[in-house]
Amino acid sequence: MFNLTFKNCPNNSNKNLRNLILSFFIIISPALSAPQKIHSLIEDSPKEVMDQVWQIIYRDYMDSTGKYDQKEWFKVRRKMLSNKYDNYSQAYESIRVMLSSLEDPYTRFLEPKEFNEMRIDTSGELTGIGIQISIDEKNNDVLVISPIEGTPAFQAGIKAKDKIISIDGTLTKGMSIENVVKLIRGKKGTEVKLGISRDNQFFKLTLVRARIEIRTVVSRINKSSSGNHFGYIRLKQFSANAAKEMRKALISLERNDPDAYIIDVRGNPGGLLEASIDISRQLLDKGVIVSTKTKDGITDVRRARGNALTHKPIAILVNEGSASASEILSGAIQDNKRGILIGKKTFGKGLVQSVRPLVDGSGLTVTVAKYLTPRGTDIHKYGIVPDIEVELKSIKGNRFSSIDLGTEKDSQYSVAESALIRLLKKFQDKKAYLPNSSNFEVAISSK
Repeated sequence: MFNLTFKNCPNNSNKNLRNLILSFFIIISPALSAPQKIHSLIEDSPKEVMDQVWQIIYRDYMDSTGKYDQKEWFKVRRKMLSNKYDNYSQAYESIRVMLSSLEDPYTRFLEPKEFNEMRIDTSGELTGIGIQISIDEKNNDVLVISPIEGTPAFQAGIKAKDKIISIDGTLTKGMSIENVVKLIRGKKGTEVKLGISRDNQFFKLTLVRARIEIRTVVSRINKSSSGNHFGYIRLKQFSANAAKEMRKALISLERNDPDAYIIDVRGNPGGLLEASIDISRQLLDKGVIVSTKTKDGITDVRRARGNALTHKPIAILVNEGSASASEILSGAIQDNKRGILIGKKTFGKGLVQSVRPLVDGSGLTVTVAKYLTPRGTDIHKYGIVPDIEVELKSIKGNRFSSIDLGTEKDSQYSVAESALIRLLKKFQDKKAYLPNSSNFEVAISSK
């Protein structure tokens, strides 16, 4: 799933937006020279939505692909507004064609129904099969970012980096993400058949669509064989409720005075940027959390505020499905030497999208910035390499399932426990564990 920021939309925003559209209007008929007549060309018509999308890209779009040319973008506008559109469906298709020239899978147009469903998704509910996807920029394949735990996609065994080759027999090669979503989504209880490619092997899966309210945070106290107590927190998604749920979990676990924490963001596809920053501040007392750069090179640096809820040692569990906001949290913990990362390299999605409502109830997600880890690392397409790399497998030899996550059957979790136990032993003669300390490397030392 995306990093999302929501712009404030005061009551007079549409009026201000229309005034801005007029200031950029470049197709003026001699018979329509008065501002009122120019305004009437696009107001309350499909062209108004099209021009609003064009203006947003012109003002705010950050090009990460090298495909955006401002001169060409003006040509696109002239052509777009010179055409006749009998209805909104024609305008919507033209908008998608316009945006496809950017070759940015994260900048996309959403019709009113799709836009409403997306807002429901970020609020903590998912409709369909519980899968988040993107388009591979190299070959236009439909790529799974991650299935959401507890959903039909997760239960069917779909994994991060899987390629969706077909949906109900329709090949997806070259499809827009909107058309893919249309094919996957449907009424609750109906079936959808996916053709999946994984490691050059092709297979088919039949899934039953469902509407699932996701419990974002799961937490408990685990006791290790060494006698240590670990606060285990599984963070499934950075939804609108995630920071609140995380705070509640940490406060509750702190009452039990655990020796350390293991925070699990494996398979977490991301979500809201502000949620990742808030949660990072619950774990960090000082240091940069993330910095963002817009197309103008403006850097917005977000920092810890000295009000962390715990100072206990931390291990973060990551994998190929840990993306976007998960990578912001992981990068902040790793670069500030606040904790260690264990598992597999993360997905590598380092772009920030802003969600913009449009005048007809449709919406636009537009790439407005890229984020850098505290050390200034751009992880887009590269991911974050954990301090200790380990495969996920059942160490008991039995078939592994979701209920085994965060237990002694979970190989990555077991490595996290062992690493934290070593850290605790090396600091046992000190009065307290000191996060962010210069000798933090002892946390990942096996000696």
